[in-house]
Amino acid sequence: MGRPRIGAAFGRHFRPEGHFDRAAAHKPILVLDGVVKVYRADAPVLRRVDLVIERGEFVFVTGPSGAGKSTLLKLVYRSETVDEGRVLFCGRDIARLTDESIPVLRRNIGVVFQDFRLVPYWSVAHNVAVALEVSGLPSRIIRSRVSMALERVGLAGRGEDLAGTLSGGEQQRVAVARAIVNEPAIVLADEPTGNLDPVLALDVLGLFEEINEAGTTVLFATHDRTLLEASPRRIIVLDDGRAIEARSGLAGLSSQMGRPMAAERLPA
Repeated sequence: MGRPRIGAAFGRHFRPEGHFDRAAAHKPILVLDGVVKVYRADAPVLRRVDLVIERGEFVFVTGPSGAGKSTLLKLVYRSETVDEGRVLFCGRDIARLTDESIPVLRRNIGVVFQDFRLVPYWSVAHNVAVALEVSGLPSRIIRSRVSMALERVGLAGRGEDLAGTLSGGEQQRVAVARAIVNEPAIVLADEPTGNLDPVLALDVLGLFEEINEAGTTVLFATHDRTLLEASPRRIIVLDDGRAIEARSGLAGLSSQMGRPMAAERLPA
């Protein structure tokens, strides 16, 4: 008998349409096991990073510019691949997925970027719906889910507006709606407030907290110390390629390390 296809085994952890199967809820949603990522041989971006993210957690990832925050997130949704180690999503090694299973993985991972990545001359609804249209769902279901997603992010009734006419904060809300419209198991936020003023940044952070309170795991990468102080949650600091954890926010970081961390290695 031949070996079972990894993609088929992975698929058993998801509901019809590719959604996360709660039968797998006893497993951590995400595990990084000895992950190494190297772009230059003399300066690995990630050096044997070990992390466990439980289902339903809200976790900050921070560190100085170039520390590997975006790289870590890219490894999770398979935009990049590890050089050593494993990334496990719902217990499955995503490096071993078949080509057919990668879209299933990505339908269960919502991603929000700093630069919104909206099509400005499309309507708000179309920008959100594109995440569902690739799945071939009936238009009636797509309209319903888009409407619900826009309501969740505070943009009910704005579906016909052109995305390019919205403010920066509103555009980021559209990007969040697009990320959650598939009802993903986890949302990855890659510096989602980097282009927003401080008040709007806190507003968007609150939106992610509401999403998390509804049961979705959130991994939020940021260099904004104000956000870390406003929401004292588990923090993962990427420092010289290694992951340093503080489970009680910035206040607990020095005690976790046994020494103060150099100011230049933390957000300003």
